[in-house]
Amino acid sequence: MTEPSNLPDSQPTAADDDEISLLDLLIVLAKYKKLILGLPFVVAVLAAGYSLTLANIYTGVTKIMPPQQNQSAAAALLGQLGGALGGLTGAATGIKNPNDLYVGMLQSRTVADNIIQRFDLNAHYEEEYQSRTRKRLDKLTTIISGKDGIISIEVDDKDPRRAADLANAYVDELLKLTQVLAVTEASQRRLFFEKQLAQAKISLDKAQVAARQALQQGGLAKVDDQGRAMLEATARLRAQIAVKEVQIGAMRTFAANRNPDLRFAQQELESMKHELAKIEGAGVAKSTTLDPSGQGFESLSLLRDLKYNEAIFELLSQQYGLAKIDEARDSTVVQVMDKAVEPDRKSKPKRALIVLLSALAAGLVAVIWAFAREAIAKTDADSRQAERLSRLRSYLSIGRR
Repeated sequence: MTEPSNLPDSQPTAADDDEISLLDLLIVLAKYKKLILGLPFVVAVLAAGYSLTLANIYTGVTKIMPPQQNQSAAAALLGQLGGALGGLTGAATGIKNPNDLYVGMLQSRTVADNIIQRFDLNAHYEEEYQSRTRKRLDKLTTIISGKDGIISIEVDDKDPRRAADLANAYVDELLKLTQVLAVTEASQRRLFFEKQLAQAKISLDKAQVAARQALQQGGLAKVDDQGRAMLEATARLRAQIAVKEVQIGAMRTFAANRNPDLRFAQQELESMKHELAKIEGAGVAKSTTLDPSGQGFESLSLLRDLKYNEAIFELLSQQYGLAKIDEARDSTVVQVMDKAVEPDRKSKPKRALIVLLSALAAGLVAVIWAFAREAIAKTDADSRQAERLSRLRSYLSIGRR
């Protein structure tokens, strides 16, 4: 004989519980089917009516290709100077990501104000303050730099013609701004050498004036061949030291004191200074024809300064000329790939999506509402639960403390 089960016949199993739970859910959904189906339908109709009142928005799209930072002829020549000016160029004028630079320029206040003035957007947007018009334009404009290196400019407007014109205006203003600012490697290098060349010209003029005055006052003492060789070597070393000091100053802006390249450059500078001191202290008395007044020493110093400034001016003049050539070659580096044309289809609003999302949201709210009402109804049917619910309501009432 089989032993009778300890469980009563009326006790449901776990599978029965799951089946009953699922059945209860379906019962609740069927009970409130009018609410669950009716509310999304009503909301969808209202959303469709609302979307029809929205104005059509058109998007003007233009794509540009920013310049690529390539090594120029001047930069290659700088590399032949032992890395001194080459390192300076990389540190002072190198741009990590040209796309980020041009996106920042497109989003600048200068570009926005020029476009606002050009299209009279204060009146078009009916804004009294320039700052509000600028914010309004910024919200309607999207500037994206893609992984392929292409910058996309998108502008929204109710008028398709104006949307295209605004997108193209960003490119026009960017080209104007690049002509004013030194943004490319060549233009920054040209600006750097222009300043250095101006300083070198002033120093050279002073050296020439000093030498001319010495000639007028009594002439320069004769410097022999050995003294001339020492003078030229000294001038070259002094020029290299000056360049190395500028390089170290530029490196300190991005390198720590323990940086190996910086420490190596400092060691090179100390070595060159030591060598210069040895040359200047070696046989100066033998390099000139001395007179009792010591005019030979003064003549050697004047000639050395003159040769040094001539060498520096000649080097900077050459680099400045090459930088100007590179800048002229890169003057039209911003290339327009796709010019914005008048869009023939609206981009916003997406009415079908508005209706669909509204209906789904209303359906979700209706389902939650149905289950909440069913739970409250079951609670009211249970006397014990009803008493607890009544107590909760009394505590939550506004008048009770």
